[in-house]
Amino acid sequence: MADNHLSNDEFFSRLTDLFEHSRKKGHGSVYLTQKRLSFDTTSAPPSPTKILDDPLWDTHPENPLPVLIRASNNSSSKRKGTDREDIDKIKLSTVVQPEQLDAFYARYAEVGKAGMSGLKKRDKKKKKKDKKKKKAGE
Repeated sequence: MADNHLSNDEFFSRLTDLFEHSRKKGHGSVYLTQKRLSFDTTSAPPSPTKILDDPLWDTHPENPLPVLIRASNNSSSKRKGTDREDIDKIKLSTVVQPEQLDAFYARYAEVGKAGMSGLKKRDKKKKKKDKKKKKAGE
């Protein structure tokens, strides 16, 4: 499974493309997730010793663990009743080693901010008016 992960540089270039693709379509979402790997894929699984007094004993590994970063556009097949075109789901993932986390997150923030630059603010007033009309019509 580790073979499917992109290098950090390739992940950033593909993530930038994913944001651009989403912006060009005028709709769509980009989902970013991250989680700690339960063990380093390059070594054997850890064998933590359970400490009776500590309920979170497995959160204190002997060595720092890598982080798995994922991005997807969460697109799927065409939904009934929508005029949106059928878009394939795009999934990206990379593994960040503990010693690279600071540099990775700095660049991750830059790419994320750049990807959000074209977003429009939601029009909350319109939703409130629609709700009032529905209540008045009932």
